[in-house]
Amino acid sequence: MDLKNLTITKIHEGLLKGDFTSVELTKAYIKNIEEKDKDLAAFITITKDLALSQAAEADKMIASGKKVSMLTGVPGAIKDNMLIDGVKCTSASKILANYVAPYDATVIQKLKDQGAVFLGKTNLDEFAMGASTENSAFGPTHNPYDLSRVPGGSSGGSAAAVAANECCYALGSDTGGSIRQPASFCGVVGFKPTYGAVSRYGLMAFASSLDQIGPLAKNVEDARIVFEAISGADPKDATSGQYILKDENVSLKNLKVGIPKEYFIKGMDLEVEKVVKEAIEKVRKQGAIIQEISLPHTEYALACYYIIAPSEASANLARYDGIKYGLSKTENELLGVYLKTRGLGFGLEVKRRIMLGTYSLSSGYYDAYYLKAQEVRELIKQDFKEAFSKVDLILTPVSPTTAFKIGEKAADPLSMYLADIFTVAVNLAGLPAVSIPCGEIDKLPVGLQVIGKHFEDGKVLKAASLIEKLVVE
Repeated sequence: MDLKNLTITKIHEGLLKGDFTSVELTKAYIKNIEEKDKDLAAFITITKDLALSQAAEADKMIASGKKVSMLTGVPGAIKDNMLIDGVKCTSASKILANYVAPYDATVIQKLKDQGAVFLGKTNLDEFAMGASTENSAFGPTHNPYDLSRVPGGSSGGSAAAVAANECCYALGSDTGGSIRQPASFCGVVGFKPTYGAVSRYGLMAFASSLDQIGPLAKNVEDARIVFEAISGADPKDATSGQYILKDENVSLKNLKVGIPKEYFIKGMDLEVEKVVKEAIEKVRKQGAIIQEISLPHTEYALACYYIIAPSEASANLARYDGIKYGLSKTENELLGVYLKTRGLGFGLEVKRRIMLGTYSLSSGYYDAYYLKAQEVRELIKQDFKEAFSKVDLILTPVSPTTAFKIGEKAADPLSMYLADIFTVAVNLAGLPAVSIPCGEIDKLPVGLQVIGKHFEDGKVLKAASLIEKLVVE
């Protein structure tokens, strides 16, 4: 039995039956990481000792006969912008290269309470800013399907680790598509929950009104199990809400599915369009009512996102000043400390976004840029509200292309930003959405995006699970 290929459900069954122990399972994953990660670079930090001690603890719990959770003894990985007490947390930045987390993020505490095992911290674009995991101070992650290609971003390390069986599941964060797009590029499932369904306490902030933690997993059922474990209100995060994942009774028959005409655009890879439309056709054959809808303000979503996200980033990243923690460069005067520390500590993309955001928020430009972007954001929300008055769910592509070559877009930030074109509107509106693999082109995966109403995460996951069975034949 190849232990690394098992889903959460199969691992849970195997552990309860005594087919294998969590320690044996964890060792199998660690061996796989040691063999594969030299080529993949999915991990920044491997927490071997922590993982083995958690696995031993899980085995004790199981042996005692106590009721254990689905995640007890299951090895996962964590994106390196979430704090695990006593473990390095770098956000893939030089400015935090030696920063050790002093406490647990809420999602980490919840997973610890469930008896989960943490194999390590995965690579990302620095401070989650990017669509390729090339903007990491520790070097790029490679796509397991083709090592010359990117795994997507910013949760590229998490997606690559799941796809390469270096962990059973992983946590990522999604600010403009950073879970869904790498899931699409690496052929795994990636779920971005409703904004507020999962606490952000202990997640290093990029854009606070957009960031959301979610799972990357081998199938929809696993993503649901992890989401259920980490969701819920948290007094430490005022934007989180109490959320009960209902067991939705969803059938594809007579399900009203909207296909936004704005998501099948000129410039999109024709093969990707074909694969996505074939998947939609399979859904139609199951009795779903497919109808074209319009989300007219979609064309402004990218521009709107790239004002709001950098503006919030410029405020959030002001804390990395060389005074409190992280990298610190000494100079004769205080301003010199700030300038030298930030100049050496931040990478190019982070600097670019801080400058964009600071400009958008500056006196004389605030109304013209930031305020205007917030007004457009409201129009995008209204578009979705209007669409959901007619349909139950929306299906779209996740990305206009399959995984591109490492270095292909690195020198052209605008073409890199276009990789987010089908995902950012969901974050601006705060909706739940999942990427599921729906086919391949030249052995590279393509993702289908299922979008739902606020706090209808259960419905989105249930429908995605039904669609998954159709398209992964």
